[in-house]
Amino acid sequence: MNVSASLTPFNSSTQESLPMILDTLPDPAIASKTCPRRTRLQIDLILLAIEALELGGSEAILAFAQELDLKGIVKDRVNLWRMRSSNPLRRAHMRRPLTIMEAKALVVIACYIARRLTVVIRQLLMICEQMEEKQIPLEQNLRLSNYLERFRAHFKSRMNARRSGVLALTSDEKLDALAINLLGQLLFCTGTAGMQRFWISLFDGEVE
Repeated sequence: MNVSASLTPFNSSTQESLPMILDTLPDPAIASKTCPRRTRLQIDLILLAIEALELGGSEAILAFAQELDLKGIVKDRVNLWRMRSSNPLRRAHMRRPLTIMEAKALVVIACYIARRLTVVIRQLLMICEQMEEKQIPLEQNLRLSNYLERFRAHFKSRMNARRSGVLALTSDEKLDALAINLLGQLLFCTGTAGMQRFWISLFDGEVE
């Protein structure tokens, strides 16, 4: 694939027509106009957690793309799948770049969905903390168990089991820990300047 050609829709000539909401996220100080490996991975995982939180999560992502005037970037289900398949751990990993503009759009959508789910996220984290303090297995709480079960199912069905990053997450306990960590990240996104701070965190160690 011609990388320069794939970036054409987001070049300077069309930049002015992009939604102003994307300007709230600063451009990272990296040489490339595409996202590093860790950034692609983390964005896909945060969206995976959203899909595990509520049924129809992928439809919600597309609905918010429409609502936030981001349909010019997140066009449809196939387009969204291609962006997320830039995650190198995916079974259907595609060697396509994830542009900074695409990443911004996905992060904005994820953060807006997280805000809508703030109460649910906070409750699940509180339940988790209480059960761990009392040394009660997490699966004994139905709401928390449903979230963890859906996250494990999504992860196992979509990630390539032969990748080293996935091999390190073969046990249900490790996947549960990842799912809970992602809940914490989603809650972080809902705080003051949470979207901007989460965005900047995706490039920690990547800036030049």
